[in-house]
This record gives sequence, C-alpha cells and structure tokens, in this order.
Amino acid sequence: MTTQTLYQLAAEQKSAEVTDWSARISWVIGLLVLVAFVYWLMRQGWKWRENLQSDLPAPATAPEGFADGEKLLTLSGRYHASTTAGQWLDRIVAHGLGTRSRVELTLTAEGLDVVRPGAADFFVPAADLRGARTEKALAGKVLPEGGLLVITWALGDRLIDSGFRSDHAAEHPAWVDAVNHLTSTTEGIAR
Repeated sequence: MTTQTLYQLAAEQKSAEVTDWSARISWVIGLLVLVAFVYWLMRQGWKWRENLQSDLPAPATAPEGFADGEKLLTLSGRYHASTTAGQWLDRIVAHGLGTRSRVELTLTAEGLDVVRPGAADFFVPAADLRGARTEKALAGKVLPEGGLLVITWALGDRLIDSGFRSDHAAEHPAWVDAVNHLTSTTEGIAR
C-alpha cells in the first residue's frame, strides 16, 4: 500500500457523532411527565371509586372487652381486599377497605376482629357474618386454588367479600368451618 492510498482511507473515515444531550434530556423529561400523569389518573380513579361508594356506612370497631372473650380462632397473614359479594373484581375502597396490609384476625362468638397495622381496623359482628369459603382470586389477586380465605359479611344493606391469606394456608379450612358454624348458630338464634 502506498502512502497515497493510506491517506485516502484515513480521509474517508468519519468520527462517531456526538450525542445530542438536549434531545435525550427532553425524551427523559417527557417520559417522566407521562409516568406522573398516568399515576395521577390512577389516583383520580381511586378517589372517584371512593366517592361512588360514599353511601356505605363505616365498619364497626371492636367492642370494649372484646379481647377478654374466648377466642375460637386466630390468624396472621395478609388482607388483600374487600369486594361486592359475588363480584371478585368490584373492589370496595371506601373507609380504607381497599388497602392491602398485614392482618391479625380473631374470631369469637361476638364476631370477627380485623386488626390491620398501617390501615384501618374493623369489626364484623357475628350477626353480620354470612359465611366463608376458599377461593383462588379476589380483586385482581390470583393464587392457587384455595389460596384465599373469603369471608362474606353485611355492611349496611350490602354484602361484602373480604379476602385474607393466612401465613399458613392449611388454616383456611378450619376458618371456613368455624365461620360457617358461627353463622348457622347466629341465624338459629335470630329466628
């Protein structure tokens, strides 16, 4: 190769283009604004749903001396959501019932105490319990068959399904039996 040929090859090579930082920064800012806008829309949807459900009365709180009574069952696990009974995707968000959290459940002859650290606690009197079953899905949470304990209860004139998952899923059948037994007992007393 001659010097002339090497010179021509060197002259033809181009250096890499310099990054256009203003265009990159604009794209990143645009993407961040889009993400913030979508988050804001989701938040507005949550508030809109809460306004639609504002006619729902607030759930009861545990009565005085409830902790002193005989405990039929206790459970530690997760509270997933509450929905309109029979409609597993119709999440109830009023009064904090849509907030997922850890949960400590206590069942006594008086009712069901739901203690949720970081979220609003509530109490379901035994007369308002309607039954229990195991399910695999509730409010967008899908688990293996029998992975959720669903307790149906009355809040005002509406029936609610609340979904719980025990730290030990083997506890679910005992809860189903106990809640259903308590429900049949209180229905017999009410008649």
